[in-house]
Formats: sequence, structure tokens, C-alpha cells
Amino acid sequence: MQQPLFLKPVFQEKIWGGDRLHTVFGFDLPSNKIGEDWAISAHPHGVSTVENGPFSGQKLDDLWTNHRELFGNAKGEVFPLLTKILDAEDDLSVQVHPDDTYGLIHEGELGKTECWYIIDAEPEATIIYGHNAKSREELEAMIKEERWDDLLKKVPVKKGDFFYVPSGTIHAIGKGIMILETQQSSDTTYRVYDYDRKDDQRQARELHIQQSVDVTTVPAKDAQLSIQQQNQGRSSIITYLKTPFFNVYEWQVKGVLNIKKNAPYTLATVIDGVGHLIVEEVDTVKSERYELTKGTSFILPNDIAKWRIEGELTIIASEPGVEA
Repeated sequence: MQQPLFLKPVFQEKIWGGDRLHTVFGFDLPSNKIGEDWAISAHPHGVSTVENGPFSGQKLDDLWTNHRELFGNAKGEVFPLLTKILDAEDDLSVQVHPDDTYGLIHEGELGKTECWYIIDAEPEATIIYGHNAKSREELEAMIKEERWDDLLKKVPVKKGDFFYVPSGTIHAIGKGIMILETQQSSDTTYRVYDYDRKDDQRQARELHIQQSVDVTTVPAKDAQLSIQQQNQGRSSIITYLKTPFFNVYEWQVKGVLNIKKNAPYTLATVIDGVGHLIVEEVDTVKSERYELTKGTSFILPNDIAKWRIEGELTIIASEPGVEA
């Protein structure tokens, strides 16, 4: 019976990071300025390591290269998705990401479309989501004139909110927000504005004004969501997105939730609660049981066709989209 792949987190220190990945999730952090947990990643800037089973100790990028059968023999040179948990102790820079065409030409990697589930947010916390420029010329002028209050749209957020952030969307996560981010496997970020902050060497961080103007969608478009919920007793599956890049779900488990495979492989991260994953062998009564705790991340590979989750948990799950 194929086992799920449980993955060791990779932590990224950030100027805006803090220590809530320890206080909320219990992770053993290397510093008190950790901004990101790369929970499921095959990106070269932070590759996940398998912690269990026959592939224990192996890197996710190597499995994608050498054991593509785990992923239904999916095509593509790189594992297409990346799951993160972000702790914004301070405001992130105002930024924008390219699409695949621009990213591959100029950066040699995929573009970056992403989405956010708000795990927690302080009272009156806000994000920047979109802009008010009507033309690319106006966008460039407003940036050069630093008319940030006129240009940027602020949106209040609360725990449980969900946002789709396609490439070309100007955005920033605000202070006091913790999110789970599902994204394309890319680390290309173009900074528009960084509040005139200095790094540890008292140097201003690099901005990417021309690239930002090039890739920003003008005029801005608000991404439309069509959220659907399927109930199983007290448990439910909430479908947030189905896009060419990824499909994203919330598995809300209150007792038992039965799930069937919809894609060659599935990514999952527990953001609250405790329970168990039970992997069932098709056409037999055999099953294997795995403990799930807050912060656990895993991949259900292609050979696992049916599973259930027991306990009281909230899990954000994703699958590759049709173009991934």
C-alpha cells in the first residue's frame, strides 16, 4: 500500500517575520524573524524532505524527477505547486508577480499566481489588493510620484477569508496577518514599494519598478470566486477555486470526512485541530492510520485513491490544475 508523503518544513527568515510559527504551530524555529514556512516545496530556494516511509530522507524535487509515477506521470519539468504558511509580524512589501510567459523569458521560471486563506488576523488588519490606475501610463506616474494612498486599494480581512491573487495583481499582506498560501512554484517577486525600509546592513531593499509596470494588469480586475460547499454530516468540503494552475479546498472535519481522488496527487496542510488520516486500500478492508496535528503537511500520491479523515480538524488542500 502506497503511503502518504509527510514533509519537513523549510523556514525562511524575512525582514517582516516573527515567531508565531512557533507559538501557533509549535515549530522549532531557527530565529525569531521567520516569515515563511515552505510546507510543501520542490523549488530550489527551499526543497521539502520526506519524513516517512520508503522515500524517507529524499527531496521532493528528486521524487518528481525520478519517481514521476507517484504523481500520475504528470508532465512538466518542475513540480508545479508550492504551499506556504506566512507570518506577517510587519507589513510585506507592495509587490506583483509575472505570468508564465514573462517569468520564463525574464527570470527562467514559472510565473506566480497564488491564493490566500486567512488563518488569523488582528483586529482592523488589512491587505493591499489591487490598484486605482486606469492606464499603464497613469500607473507608472503614480508610482514615480509615490502617490500610494491614491494608487493602492486596502481591504479589511478576518480569519477564514479567502483571496485569489492572479499574476499581475498588485498586493501586500498587512501586519498581524497569518495566511496559508497556495501558489505556482515560483519565487519571482517584483517590489513596487517597501515603506523605505532598510535591511540589516542599513540598505534599502531593491525595487523593480519597470518590471512591475510591465506585468501589472491595468486596469485592475477583482478576481471572482464561486465558493461551493458539500456537506457530509457535520463535516464539509469547501471548494474555493478551480483554476488552470490549481484547485483549492478546505476540508472541515468534525467527526469523519470521506474523500475520493480527483487528481493525480493532492497536497494538504493541517491549519487547526488534531485527528487521523486513514488511507484505504481499494477493494480490500486494509487501511493504514496516520496521526495529524496542527502544522502537518503531506502529499497523497497517485496510488492513493480513497481516504478519510477523523477528528476535529481544518485542512487546506490543493491539486494541480489542468495546465499545471
